[in-house]
Amino acid sequence: MLVVDDDPAFRDLAARVLTSWGHVVVGEAGGVADALERAAELHPGAALVDVGLPDGDGFVLTRCLVALPWHVRVVLISADADAAAVRAARQAGAIGFLAKDELSGRTMRHLLEGD
Repeated sequence: MLVVDDDPAFRDLAARVLTSWGHVVVGEAGGVADALERAAELHPGAALVDVGLPDGDGFVLTRCLVALPWHVRVVLISADADAAAVRAARQAGAIGFLAKDELSGRTMRHLLEGD
């Protein structure tokens, strides 16, 4: 699992929640370029990606991640979730889109575990 968010405190929180569920967090990134570099190095099977990043957006990053030669499941997150963002996330290839306040919720866990 790769956690991508420009807020180090949120990355830490997300990593702790995901680890508590049994996921292995292989790396963290604070932006698009860093995430692509980390993905190429670490080959994550999944990524938790914030929409708003300092050097681009999570939708573009999602398209890049799902185009990698191995399968990457991407869940996009944002402080603001609306229907248009959900549609844009699906169009980008994400398996889901959730508000950050749903990080520890059942829906997030369901998306990441692929049930």
